[in-house]
Amino acid sequence: MTESPRAAHRPPMQGAVRTTARAAAPAGVRPRRADARRSRAAVLDAAVRVLGERPEAGLGAVAAAAGVTRQTIYAHFASRDGLLTAVVDHITDRAVAAMDAVDLDAGPAADALLRLLDAAARATGRHPELVRVINSLPASPEEDRGRHVPVVDRIARVVKRGQDGGEFTADLPAEWLTTVVVAVAHAAHGEAEGGGMSADEANAALHTTVLRALGAGHNSPPRSPSSSSKRPNPA
Repeated sequence: MTESPRAAHRPPMQGAVRTTARAAAPAGVRPRRADARRSRAAVLDAAVRVLGERPEAGLGAVAAAAGVTRQTIYAHFASRDGLLTAVVDHITDRAVAAMDAVDLDAGPAADALLRLLDAAARATGRHPELVRVINSLPASPEEDRGRHVPVVDRIARVVKRGQDGGEFTADLPAEWLTTVVVAVAHAAHGEAEGGGMSADEANAALHTTVLRALGAGHNSPPRSPSSSSKRPNPA
């Protein structure tokens, strides 16, 4: 759930640096033209459609679907793997937009979290074959973490809200509980993909397991701001 991830790797001041660089560039150097941006977006949309139906399809098929030439694709992406990496970002952007659309600050935190997980599953579940191809791509631990940052950040936000309001247990760090939610979501997806459960069964198991792990429904006392960074005492 499965950023943009690439943007998550950028240092906080990188955007400001790039803006300054553009201002100092020679007059003849212009930002990427609007038609080039549209061309790139058309290629990504076509890649999601084509590779979602035929994961083995080549760049020629993607170019035909996008209404551009292979040379145009290579102008944006150095290789097929480069295109697939951009598709990861594209799908993640869609998932993040779907998650934001459910209004994470409305209603009980438990309900918001389940809405968030359902929205992410719907967004990434539209192209299961493509997701399998993407998951098979080699990625360093840093790249994998980077791809998950926008999703993890939103889950963490809801978890912390639930802890602060007494809906979720405050006995464990929010970071750990967020990691558990992500791991259970991956496990549920794997069960459904592997045929161990139907999609509905996996989704129900995900909901039940996540809420139990978070201690939802046990009426934990609201956590004071001063305790939000404390870790449990192992003793």
